[in-house]
Amino acid sequence: MPKMVLTAEYISIAGNDLSEYTRKGELKVEVEEKDVTTYASLGWKELLGGLKSGELSMEVLQDVAATKIDSIMWPLLGTVVPFEVRLSQAAASASNPKWTGFILIKGWNPIEGGVGDEAKVSVGYPTSGAVLRAVA
Repeated sequence: MPKMVLTAEYISIAGNDLSEYTRKGELKVEVEEKDVTTYASLGWKELLGGLKSGELSMEVLQDVAATKIDSIMWPLLGTVVPFEVRLSQAAASASNPKWTGFILIKGWNPIEGGVGDEAKVSVGYPTSGAVLRAVA
């Protein structure tokens, strides 16, 4: 059985490669459940898929220097921007697909943590529109 360890995930937001800051990235996509159970279902619940949605979550190490992560993300607050994620920083291919779409930058936590913690930021951004999977 093939196995994989994430060692070089690629995350781009608004055309900015954020891989050098990111230590955790997750893309979740789901479909609403719509209950269409009737008496004819004979006591069994029947479901259909409804609207699709997604979220891109990440944990990044904070850097407030000019041109670094904080100065990239702060101006994006409140905007809908493109994203791309891949399991590896290698080019998209059949063995390294990419997922793309748009996300709403609905928040940014410039300061997070306690005494002795690394300066990090944990955020989650909802997708806006379709999330696409491609191999090139």
